[in-house]
This record gives sequence, C-alpha cells and structure tokens, in this order.
Amino acid sequence: MKVLVIGGGAREHALCRSLSLDPDVTALHCAPGNAGIGEVAELHTVDALDGAAVAGLATRLQADLVVIGPEAPLVAGVADAVRAAGIPCFGPSEEAARLEGSKAFAKEVMAAAGVPTARSYVCTTPQEIDEALDAFGPPYVVKDDGLAAGKGVVVTDDLDAARAHALACGRVVIEEYLDGPEVSLFAVTDGTTVLPLQPAQDFKRALDGDEGPNTGGMGAYSPLPWADASLVDDVMETVLQPTVDELRRRGTPFTGLLYAGLAITSRGVRVIEFNARFGDPETQVVLARLKTPLASVLLNAANGTLDAEPPLNWRDDAAVTVVIASHNYPGTPRTGDPIEGLDEVAEKDVPHAYVLHAGTKRSERRPGGGGDAGGEVLSAGGRVLSVTATGEDLAQARERAYQAVARIRLDGSQHRTDIARKAAENATQG
Repeated sequence: MKVLVIGGGAREHALCRSLSLDPDVTALHCAPGNAGIGEVAELHTVDALDGAAVAGLATRLQADLVVIGPEAPLVAGVADAVRAAGIPCFGPSEEAARLEGSKAFAKEVMAAAGVPTARSYVCTTPQEIDEALDAFGPPYVVKDDGLAAGKGVVVTDDLDAARAHALACGRVVIEEYLDGPEVSLFAVTDGTTVLPLQPAQDFKRALDGDEGPNTGGMGAYSPLPWADASLVDDVMETVLQPTVDELRRRGTPFTGLLYAGLAITSRGVRVIEFNARFGDPETQVVLARLKTPLASVLLNAANGTLDAEPPLNWRDDAAVTVVIASHNYPGTPRTGDPIEGLDEVAEKDVPHAYVLHAGTKRSERRPGGGGDAGGEVLSAGGRVLSVTATGEDLAQARERAYQAVARIRLDGSQHRTDIARKAAENATQG
C-alpha cells in the first residue's frame, strides 16, 4: 500500500511513524512534512489547502490512500478533491468537517442528536455578547466560531478580557463553564461504523499548574488511571455514535477521525468541542499504545468497510509526551534556532523514548561542504518537538520522557515540567 500523509506537524510525524512500522505500507510519502518526518517518509512540496494540487500529487504518486492530518485542508474541502480523483481518503468532506470548522454548527448537530454539551449562545453583536456573558457569569467561556489552531478559546473570570476576545472574533459561541477533568477521545469512522480509540488527556495551558495562556497543547498522557472503566462505552453510546448517525441522516456522512473533547462534570459527561481530525499532542500518546497496524484501519474507514476491521489491540504500556516549544510561544515564536541532542535520544540513550518533530526544518547545506555538511535541524514553529516515551506505568513513562527532554538543547525553549504528574502520583498511591 502506498500512503500519502498531508501535513507537517508532530501529529503527522506520529502518523508517519506508525505507518512506517506497518508491514502493509510499501511506500510512505508526506507533504510538506518536516525534518523528522523526512527520516521515515519521502517528502514533497504541496499547498495543503489546494485540493487540486493534493489530488494531483496523490495521482502522480499512485497513492492507495491519502491521510489528511490538519483541520484547515479538511475544512477547505481537500478530501473531496482527493476522492473525486478516485483515491481513497481518510478525512471528512468539507460539509462534514464543519463539525470543527464552526462551533455553532457543532452545537446544532449535538442538539439534533441529543448529545450532552454545555448550554450556549451564538453571538454576532456587542449586545448579544453582553447578554450572553451576563446570563452565564464567570468563569466566562468564549469560543471563536471558526478555526483558530487550538487557540481560539478564552476561559477567564475577567469580564473585560472575555468581552474583548468575543468582540475580536466576530461570530462567537459563549457557553456555560463545565467543571471537572477534561478527556480527549478519538474514534475512527466510515460514516456508519464507529471504532473508538483509547482516551487521553492533554494540557492546554502554557505553564505549570495550568497557568498562562491557552496553547495548541503542551503535553499529553494515556491511559487515564482515574477514569471510569465504562467511559469509552458511555461516550460511544451518548456522543460518538449519535453524532455520526445524525450527520449521515443529514446527507453529509462523516468519514475519518472524530475527536470528542469531553468534560467529566458533576452532572456526567459533556462535550466541550468536536474536532474533525487527530488531535495534537494526544495522537502522539494514543498511537504509541496502538498494537494494531494503522494502515488497514484508515483504509477501511476511507472505503466504508470499517465493519470488517477486527477489534483494536492495545499495549498495556502507558505513554507520555512533553512538548518543547519555541521562545515566546504561544505568542509570535522565535524560529531558526539550531536543535541539539536529537541524536542522543535517537541512539536510545533513554530507553523507549523518541522525538516527534512539529515545527522543524533542515538548514541549507553549505556549498562544497560535501557529505553531511550543513543540513542541521532548526526550529521552525511555535511547538517544535513532542518528546514521547512509554513505560510500564505513567510514572516510568513520564520519567523517561523528561530524561529525553533533558538531552535536547534549544536556546530559549520552554516546556511544562508537570505533564502527567498528578495522574502518575495518584496511580502510584493506588
């Protein structure tokens, strides 16, 4: 099977890493990729938002499957263009991807499907914004209706800050605050059959102790030792299957990866948001634990034959990923800094740990330098690396991940030091 992955972040590196280990995958391509993905896949240049260009590349490569990683190409309809070219594509249509592309549309679908979620108002005027903020009170939850790369949500007790964010968004969803821990649960679906993966928890705030601004995610872990054993089954019954059924009823079946961001509240499970693709950094830890070869699962979803896929097999190991970010992230990050220590981790200086690249690139090789002259790995984005490790339990996985983080040197970089700490401590204490 020849597979083309679209995207260039740590999520796509995690997907490519899993696909590269799959015996059914005979050729692996990625566009545009990054410095790390280039070690396991052949890289190509493409405008990921140009459906015709992506379909053309897939046709030239004679790809048997295209996997679209980021949300923006999905919302732009790139999956439709690939399927129109006769190539199976893992990713929802433009219409179905509105589940992530519009928070208001997602609320509409959930209401029709009877899916539990926060009460909310869709606002477009200053008066509507003021009335909604007053109705719910603090903490205020304000969400940009459109795509915002994981950073369009403000949760604050500061009324002025909430109002300012709402006014800056244009169309905005203001909703009640949901208490309780948050969980990410992915499900692969062909529009009818839904196959849930293992839950994970990510860390959105930039600083230790869940302080600082929201980010795209600073780390994650799986499994969740504190979660109820029936969580996945309950979410399947009340959230995932009803949502897939409702979208099919509307004539816009959802095929690909349905991501449910959940709050385990005092009143039960509530949906915070839906995404139309694998989440980052949760993908890094979920795929680290998946034993079932990935390619056939994604192809069956793309072909509408997911009911033929046997139950997924999972490792008993725990997994932790820690994001190393650039200076000033999530503001305007500094880029172009050399990254050192990657070889130390790659040489298994730390067992069962590896680095997934997010915002990286290789420098130009020096003319006449020959061999490996130049070509060093540089930072090229806000989130630069996802350092991932597995272990017998969360405590061991966490220890290994931070040992590997300590080997990496990037001037001005930042990372949280408390990823999975509470869960590991509570699990150890029984």
